[in-house]
Amino acid sequence: MKNQQFYVKTARLAVPIMMQNMITIGVNMADNIMVGSLGENALSAVALANQFINIYQFSCMGLGQGASIMTSRFWGMKNEKALKQTIAITTRICLVLGILFTVITWCFPEIIMKIFISEPAVISQGVSYLKVLSVSCLLMGLSLAYSNVYRSVGNAKWPLFSSIGAFFLNIGCNYIFIFGKFGAPELGVTGAALGTLIARIFEFVFICMYLIFFDKKIGFRIHDIFMKCQNLMKEYVQISIPVVISDTLYGFGNSAVSMVMGRIGSQFVSANSITLVTQQLSTVFIQGAAQSSSVVVGNTLGEGKVARAKEEAERFMKMGIVLGALSTIIIILISDPVISCYNITPETAVIAKELMYSIGIIMLFRGVNSMMTKGVLRGGGDTRFLMVADILFLWVASVPLGYLAGVVLHWPAFWTYFFLKIDEIIKCFWCIWRLKSGKWIKKISG
Repeated sequence: MKNQQFYVKTARLAVPIMMQNMITIGVNMADNIMVGSLGENALSAVALANQFINIYQFSCMGLGQGASIMTSRFWGMKNEKALKQTIAITTRICLVLGILFTVITWCFPEIIMKIFISEPAVISQGVSYLKVLSVSCLLMGLSLAYSNVYRSVGNAKWPLFSSIGAFFLNIGCNYIFIFGKFGAPELGVTGAALGTLIARIFEFVFICMYLIFFDKKIGFRIHDIFMKCQNLMKEYVQISIPVVISDTLYGFGNSAVSMVMGRIGSQFVSANSITLVTQQLSTVFIQGAAQSSSVVVGNTLGEGKVARAKEEAERFMKMGIVLGALSTIIIILISDPVISCYNITPETAVIAKELMYSIGIIMLFRGVNSMMTKGVLRGGGDTRFLMVADILFLWVASVPLGYLAGVVLHWPAFWTYFFLKIDEIIKCFWCIWRLKSGKWIKKISG
């Protein structure tokens, strides 16, 4: 009976998250195909511009997931005051980050693009894209953070509904503004940014306005943003901030990986942007299960059931092994059809194919890695350990080895990508050891 309850609870959280991830992937794939029809320079420009936006996105996801570690625990403890205080602190930090990134992206788009690539044709299109998209930073941050809060209290459906609406809106607006349909101007790359901005506005209204004005489950209102939170700040810093630091520096690390790719050449960048959609599609089940595992384990620990939480953690680890193997199979099966959808040169297609096979091997380890780093160990509050693991292996192994393989030694795309992602393999074994040690369960009192 306990096993049945475990899988039912996991499915109720994981399935909406998986569906939401599928929708996001659908948007990204449609964006890539539409932008890709404009040529490889446009595809590279959007891919590299989004790498900078992804730094902010990783920060806000870290902020939301860090907060959800605490809110899931407080929800299990039925501590309403501490729950609201956590949301209030998260909102304040999110507002500061949003304003900061909006200003930087709006004022220095050319400098940002030159960090990633030196080709003028790519830079000019990337600048146009960033100018428009900068306005969405503040809205996107709050939407991401609040979506994680919803999931932590068992409400994964509302973020899903938001994504469904944004999906149709984004694709429709992109089609209209990229190609100049229904009397609209033909804006190309700028049109893609405008479509994304409109979708972000919709998500903000749907997610944030509902939480603040209508939601009764949490009961958080505007005046709660200003509530006193000093008693919770120490725990918030200890538990949530390491997740923010970890995800932000991981975002910078991924951008460093993109810089390496940019130095290799625009063909490698274009090929990688094609594989990104495939990676997302193949890991949709892993990400859904990983995010749900954080909530399930956090709720169980909040109820004071430590032994049961350890049993659940072992089940999630085994689930990660199975899902990682399935992801590898999916990549092998869909690689050719996906590559054929793009208007690219034969040389770029060959590189994309090599990257697909390399990703297939990495996925065997990413299943367990994601389940531990983004799920179980986070749910247990072991965020400082994860911060060290994320930063150490990315910056000490992946970035320097990838640079050496791709830029210095000019190795084939397969091996260059393998070394750029080697941190996934190292963290897999590192986190299994941590789980077996039992040291991942941290006390959160509220």
